[in-house]
Amino acid sequence: MTEAIGKRCWVVPDGFIPKLTEADHSNPNGYVSHECVCLVNTGSTATGVVLTVFFEDKEPVTIPDIVLAARRCRHLRMDELKQGGTAVIERGVPYALMVTSEEPIVVQMSRLDTTQPNMAFLSAMGYPGQ
Repeated sequence: MTEAIGKRCWVVPDGFIPKLTEADHSNPNGYVSHECVCLVNTGSTATGVVLTVFFEDKEPVTIPDIVLAARRCRHLRMDELKQGGTAVIERGVPYALMVTSEEPIVVQMSRLDTTQPNMAFLSAMGYPGQ
């Protein structure tokens, strides 16, 4: 049995998916600006994960029923999260993310910004709650 590493609650306060630009459409590598939450479950038990997205000017949106298998990682692109066929996070809108799980996990957030010819990649660990 593998011991689970991590916490059951994580917060990433700085979320922002740049609006699509001409650079996104003309990028020869096909890269498009996006953010991705990276989840790792080192334990031997699958866990349910819930994402709560906070905004500056509207109520939070909750995305339930995400399953993270035992001893696996999962990457969720934030620009692909949908509810009722509509994007949860609009491009160009600041947001924050809270990730809660039934079992301890580790959470990291990554951002690829292709709005300039020299693309920027940023990766940051979430803030672990109690």
